Amino acid sequence: MQLIKRDDKDFQKKLEPLLKRSAFSSDIDRSVSEILERVRREGDGALSVFALQFDHVDLTPQEFRVSEAECRAAAEKVDSATRAAVDCAVCQIQEFSRRRLPVNWSCTPRAGVTLGEQFSPLERVGCYVPGGTAPLISTVVHTVAIAAAAGVREIVVVTPPGKDGAVNPALLYACQKAGATEIYRLGGVYGIAALAFGTATVRKVEKIVGPGNAYVTAAKRQVYGEVALDLVAGPSEIMIIADASANAAFIAADMLSQAEHGSGREQAVMLSTSADLLPAVRDELLRQSKLLSRSECIEKVLQNGIFLVEVKDLAEAAELASLYAPEHLELIVEKPRELAPKITAAGAIFLGPWTPEPIGDFVAGPSHVLPTGGSARFFTGLTVEMFFRRSSLVEYDRNALERELPAVTCFAKNEGLDAHGNSAAIRFLF
Repeated sequence: MQLIKRDDKDFQKKLEPLLKRSAFSSDIDRSVSEILERVRREGDGALSVFALQFDHVDLTPQEFRVSEAECRAAAEKVDSATRAAVDCAVCQIQEFSRRRLPVNWSCTPRAGVTLGEQFSPLERVGCYVPGGTAPLISTVVHTVAIAAAAGVREIVVVTPPGKDGAVNPALLYACQKAGATEIYRLGGVYGIAALAFGTATVRKVEKIVGPGNAYVTAAKRQVYGEVALDLVAGPSEIMIIADASANAAFIAADMLSQAEHGSGREQAVMLSTSADLLPAVRDELLRQSKLLSRSECIEKVLQNGIFLVEVKDLAEAAELASLYAPEHLELIVEKPRELAPKITAAGAIFLGPWTPEPIGDFVAGPSHVLPTGGSARFFTGLTVEMFFRRSSLVEYDRNALERELPAVTCFAKNEGLDAHGNSAAIRFLF
């Protein structure tokens, strides 16, 4: 844990690990590429090998897919409170997504010219749902339910199995409620490979979405081009901008909510205009962390991933936040709506003391699949539009083409592409 004061002589140097962090690792990239290539070559056989190696489960290809009977049996094991929470999340996330559904349109900007766009849902997408140290039931809702709202016909879930080969019952219930059409007990890099390349048992998809650890993130990057991707969504991170009005206990609790994910690569950062708040939050982090069940995971982040930074004012905080480009950004200040427009890069922004980040993780509405590692500077979070193909529509009549022919032939001449110019000009020779 680092406490960085504004008057520290090496203030800027202490910030470098934050502002120069990367979502990628060359060592991880190399090991990932070997797994991907083996699945590409060997298909189902490699999947069985890696299921045993990484998830300690001996699976035949016939056992990869979760059967309908397993899904029905799992649903019966889920308590009513969990069902209600999943149902609530699916409803609210799909309601938000339907407000963003793209609509076909056209216009006539010039005489004889019609332009527009049309949108078609993807046919088959893959949703990666992390298992590992915790089954992320909410990720099912934040991927599958959005794909279903878009009208995707085939929605494939891959998720790591438990050591008994089973998939968490609540996760399976969420898959059914959200609209998954196929579920496979395949995890990590080899699960991504199955979706990207396809095997005799798992048909390849058109796009892969969903978060994961650093290995999953590296695998998604390496299969880009074989399939489309959503964004870079690796180990979780949170930044909180706080002024003197903020409650130290709230801040510490919110920081620890992301530290418990379990990879040890998570980051939690506070920027505060109040010098007194920094040690108060530090003390709360130490106190609360001892009371939580995932203390071993949290301890790794407490050692290496916690930064408590004093800033001159909220303008400086907004500037640093935009450079850091956090996955999650909380504004626990007196006037969060005035500060929010000054943030130029963040995956999701949570306004005020009554909007803890986990409300976005579970039920608020926007997807919790968000860019990490600074990639919020050029990626946005998962949205329903990402499940569509977009085609531009262009229609000219004869008069319109004749009117713009000189510009077409001029471009063709300058670029040395006479066939391009001839394609338009030949229409007026007959």
